[in-house]
Amino acid sequence: MARSGDTGTTHALLSDGTTVWLRPPGPGDRDAIARMYAAMSPADLRRRFFAFSRRAGHEAADRMTAPPRPGYHGILAGSAEEVVGAAEYDLVDAAGATAEIGLAVADGWHHRGIGTLMIEHLVDAARREGVSRLTAEALADNQPVLQVFADLGLPVSRRFEGNEVRCTVRLDAGDDRYPGAVDERARAAGIASLVPLLRPGCVAVIGAGTRPASVGRAILRNLTGGHFTGLAYAVNPHARFLEHVPSAPSVAELPRTPDLAVLALPAPQIPGAAEACGRAGVRALVVVTSGLDSAQGRALLTACRTHGMRLVGPNCLGIANNEEGVRLQATFAAHAARPGTAGIAVQSGGIGIALLDGLSRLGIGVSTFVSLGNKYDVSSNDLLQWWEEDGRTDLAVLHLESFGNPQVFSRTARRVSRRMPVLTVDAGRTAAGRRAAASHTAAAATSTPTRQALFAQAGIIATRSIAELLEAAALLHSQPAPQGPAVAVLSNAAGAGVLAADACSEAGLTVPEFSHDLVAALRENLPADAVLTNPVDLTPTITEEALARALATLSGHDSVDAVLVSLVPTAIERSTGEDLLRAVTRAGGGTPPKPVLCVLLDQPDHVTLLPSAAGGTLPSYADPVPAARALAHATAHHHRRTRAAGVIPKLTGTDREGSSRVLDTYLAAHPDGGRLDPPRTARLLSGYGIRQLPWAWATDEDTAARAAQQLAGPGGRVALKGYGDGPPHGNGHRAVHLDLAPGGPFRAAYRSLSAQLGERLEGVLVQSMAPRGPEWYAGAVRDPVFGPVVLFGPGGATAGEPGAPAARLAPLTDSDVHDLLTEPRIAPALTAYARSENVDLSALEDTLLRLSAMATDLPQITGIDLDPVMLERRGAVVVGARIQVGPPHPHDPFLRQLP
Repeated sequence: MARSGDTGTTHALLSDGTTVWLRPPGPGDRDAIARMYAAMSPADLRRRFFAFSRRAGHEAADRMTAPPRPGYHGILAGSAEEVVGAAEYDLVDAAGATAEIGLAVADGWHHRGIGTLMIEHLVDAARREGVSRLTAEALADNQPVLQVFADLGLPVSRRFEGNEVRCTVRLDAGDDRYPGAVDERARAAGIASLVPLLRPGCVAVIGAGTRPASVGRAILRNLTGGHFTGLAYAVNPHARFLEHVPSAPSVAELPRTPDLAVLALPAPQIPGAAEACGRAGVRALVVVTSGLDSAQGRALLTACRTHGMRLVGPNCLGIANNEEGVRLQATFAAHAARPGTAGIAVQSGGIGIALLDGLSRLGIGVSTFVSLGNKYDVSSNDLLQWWEEDGRTDLAVLHLESFGNPQVFSRTARRVSRRMPVLTVDAGRTAAGRRAAASHTAAAATSTPTRQALFAQAGIIATRSIAELLEAAALLHSQPAPQGPAVAVLSNAAGAGVLAADACSEAGLTVPEFSHDLVAALRENLPADAVLTNPVDLTPTITEEALARALATLSGHDSVDAVLVSLVPTAIERSTGEDLLRAVTRAGGGTPPKPVLCVLLDQPDHVTLLPSAAGGTLPSYADPVPAARALAHATAHHHRRTRAAGVIPKLTGTDREGSSRVLDTYLAAHPDGGRLDPPRTARLLSGYGIRQLPWAWATDEDTAARAAQQLAGPGGRVALKGYGDGPPHGNGHRAVHLDLAPGGPFRAAYRSLSAQLGERLEGVLVQSMAPRGPEWYAGAVRDPVFGPVVLFGPGGATAGEPGAPAARLAPLTDSDVHDLLTEPRIAPALTAYARSENVDLSALEDTLLRLSAMATDLPQITGIDLDPVMLERRGAVVVGARIQVGPPHPHDPFLRQLP
């Protein structure tokens, strides 16, 4: 059975949504493995062992549970106490490059993906141990196994030998299909596992009290009042009926086993109730209870994993699904969400209520709502996959305070954001906010730059408040995507037009001057005293028809991407009976269609959706700032969605194995890690093709002086940098001497440095002087939550000005590198220097990609600082470098496993 405290035990989903545990076999598993083989049919035994043999099963059980031995790796899959799958590999060559695998799945568990799942875990183990090929023997008529290998996503070759087939799986081919194949299997399994949660046929509320004001009673009341299409029950030993539905003393005594149970009990009762649900066959839990201590939390999750139940919560508001055939309202929110097309996943119940109310008020409505709470299991990753396939959701709304698997989240969100807008409130931007998030959702602290890098790479629209999110959602829901940033501003009051133009420019949009032909076209329809610059002053005397014609002219012009109309009420409009707002709501057309949005300065709501003449809606804002901000979000989203998907370029001239050996050798001598010395640092940079300024390493004065003479050349200068235990690195410290002439000045500097550092001096780095010009910083850190993160920004003396470096999660795609170099606070200085000095920035892009590859490939590295990096006509060159290493904690971001 799965022992939750065992090292190496994980859980994963099969293709039908069933949960299984996976772990290495131990001595206590022998009988369970033998029972699995004993229960197999003669045909399956023949396919596994090439002959019908009951003894072979016992021998396999003995082999798998023998003491650990080099070159062998086994894995078991199981459900509750039953072993339902076994897989293993053994090295078959002295070099350790090839291993042979064996695979067996219990009768009754075929065609559910167990074999594929176990092979994925063997692939992960083999890659970590340096195995480059896995081979397997199969009978030619064993089509299920042959199909497993064919669909794996890795290069597979077959060689037929009589009635047998030898399959060889290449692990070192760098095939890009494998991550995508694993993701697709994870997506399908995740969606299947959510069906009992989001489309249950039967729901029980456990803890529905006899008091009408109890949380459980409120949930039951919402469930029945929302016209749930399935069966509803209560579990309460003190009542036979509650809210007109049957009640039983325990879940086991209900007339039908629920698909979903909602637990609203005191924290100490939660683990026992979850275990009872699992034993009864419940397939999903929603736990609204808060205040579980660590032991209660572990027991809750253990019950869910043991019995294969998906879990939402604890400490949550509940869930809702407005699908017509479901109508599930299992929350204790005061008001049910209006049915619609926005999917919501939040960690905070209060934020969830605000989003439910806001989206309902706008008329967008909600397709699915899940309050994730402490997020023990079901996460935003699961919900994004569900919305991608549910056929109803066209707007994904998230509020996240923690990230269980940022790599999976990033890949999923990148894919989903190309199909629909994904919006979030960027919560926890400050230290105070992060502390508050950790206190109520048990969220792991995440740094603001890395979280924002995740959002940027994934194409997520990150807003700073609920109001800003709703403002953007109104525009994205109601209007076509803007093809670019050019906005035409119209107003019947000049001052309002100025405010709108300022708001657009400050939001990063453009308010361009109109061309002569556009001005001429507008002149035909507008009053003679109208000012036809952009913004357009329509004057207070503008008529409804004239405004409608002007809108049509602007919407149809190629130079305009969106139209913003700012209106103020006037006595002239009332006296003439004109309805300028009606003219705006009639707007439309253009090829392609362009967004039109309105600003009504006397509007009581900060944003609302007005009905349009075409049957849709038009967003209206009470101020031009949120209108422009929403338009900027929509423009950026369209740009990200329509540009080519980034790819991770294949780099030449890298030596991953040699670099890893350098680090392993260092860590063998320094188990706790530390800072690499300059020779090892240079070896790693060279191993990844990152160019350094010419340098030499010396441990005595004479050797250093000769190196200085060679590196300086006639009339040249060198830098001298001391290396030892403790001295800081940087020009602001005396451990670095710059612009030294070889000979006497150099030797004097060496002696000064030697006296300063004393016994701490391990050696010196002699280096050519760097070219003059802007200094840049490139680096990488291994974030405990996000993994490797690449940083880029101003370096040297200007580091930290005007802010922190730009960040992106590794591995970087070509699009990620482009975004780093075009960050608003970086691009002006970088592009201006490159243009003036005729420098090709592609060399800098290549350096960042190689830095990303190094940080991704080598989990021993905890930090890299390349500062400064200089640009010259021959490319980018590193002047200063520091690499910090520590014990590795490798993690395969593509390995399928539940939290």
